[in-house]
Amino acid sequence: MSRSRSARVKAWPRLSRRGTTLVVVGVLLLAVSLWFDLRDILLLAFVGIAMPLVAIAFVALRTPRLAVTRMFAPPVVGAGGATRVALIVKNRSRRTFDGAHWRDRVPDGLKGPAEAILPAVGPYEGVLPSGDDTLRLEYRLRMPRRGVFSIGPLVIGIADPFGLARIDREVGTGHEVVVTPRVTPLDAALGTAASVDGVLHGLQRRTHPNSDELIAREYRYGDPLRRVNWAATARRGELMVREEEQRGDPEARLILDTTLAGRPKASSLRRERDDGGHIGYELGIEIAASVGVHLLERGYRVRCDHLADPEHGALSPASPGGYRMPGGDRALLEDLARLEGPARIGSGAALEVASDAEARPRAREARMPGVVVLVDPDEQDARSVIAMRSGFEPAIAFVLESVAQGVVDALEEADWRVVRVRRPAEIAGAWAGTALPARHQAPARAARSRAVVPRPEAVTPDEP
Repeated sequence: MSRSRSARVKAWPRLSRRGTTLVVVGVLLLAVSLWFDLRDILLLAFVGIAMPLVAIAFVALRTPRLAVTRMFAPPVVGAGGATRVALIVKNRSRRTFDGAHWRDRVPDGLKGPAEAILPAVGPYEGVLPSGDDTLRLEYRLRMPRRGVFSIGPLVIGIADPFGLARIDREVGTGHEVVVTPRVTPLDAALGTAASVDGVLHGLQRRTHPNSDELIAREYRYGDPLRRVNWAATARRGELMVREEEQRGDPEARLILDTTLAGRPKASSLRRERDDGGHIGYELGIEIAASVGVHLLERGYRVRCDHLADPEHGALSPASPGGYRMPGGDRALLEDLARLEGPARIGSGAALEVASDAEARPRAREARMPGVVVLVDPDEQDARSVIAMRSGFEPAIAFVLESVAQGVVDALEEADWRVVRVRRPAEIAGAWAGTALPARHQAPARAARSRAVVPRPEAVTPDEP
């Protein structure tokens, strides 16, 4: 039975166990009195049948006039956290409303408050803003998973004084609470210009008037030797490197696999639940949230796109140009929270995206940090990711265990830095693994490549 149909059924008065028992007894007494011609118990039979009917009419005609305001503290909560729900109930009737029960309707999978007695609410007081006509109810609601949930409306259970009949009436409307994905804290040192290949373009804070100082900075671990500025090194007496990006607003790309087109019928990470949840899909969103928030805190403007359309498929139409601080972290998490289940697309759409990406190669000077989160891509998605490699430096691909080995091999051959993640507890360690020199992946690629000789990786010195 759907929720809407269930709500319509509960809107009708119904007999309680006591009322049902009284009707059954009344019918039996009526049958006995007619069969044995015992008119003395005929009155009792009519009373047993009439009382529940009167109780049904009583609860059907008793309509509460209540106004409900619902507030959440906090209004946006992380997955696994809890929020405190406050209900302000105001009586709009000139009569006292009492003798009722209340509970707040919550979506399936959430544990709402148990039904409780509603304290008496006094008659409406038009002069005072709050008084005996106002009641405050509170309860704590735990949010185990990411999403946007509608809490409410308030359900008022009305019964007659004898408890023979009852009716549940919905008061007010539902309100949304946003549950953002979990964010794993990442190592701050790995989001600066010293990480991976030394090309995460850090914010520049130069104040020296010398023009040479505007294009050189001190050497940091991981910077390639090809960027050493020998003139500035000789003048300063310490190793200096060229700052290739003269930008005060560094940008990074974050691409999320939301289609799961690789093995839609037999994914090893699919969990059969009523809400169609996908463990790998949720883990991918958690990785994207952790990396995105980390980059935003480091000063980047982060653009988050769908893998199905990395050029025009922005995560949110409200933020087509990306997210930036202040406030960008919260906007990103809320947009990730609003992502629904995995969407299916045809292979033709992915092929069109891949061909379109191959037709527009990026220039080297336009490179930016790129992070791709792959949950279950197919070959077309892999070609699309490989085609975007020329526009990213560094190019990091977080892959889940549901990703086919062939896709992983193709990404590594295309010089993507592939990092495997199997569970949320590995996110921080996987991010730390992106700071390892690229040469650590060369032996694995060489072992798998028989026909193509891998190009030499840039040598990264261990010490300045």
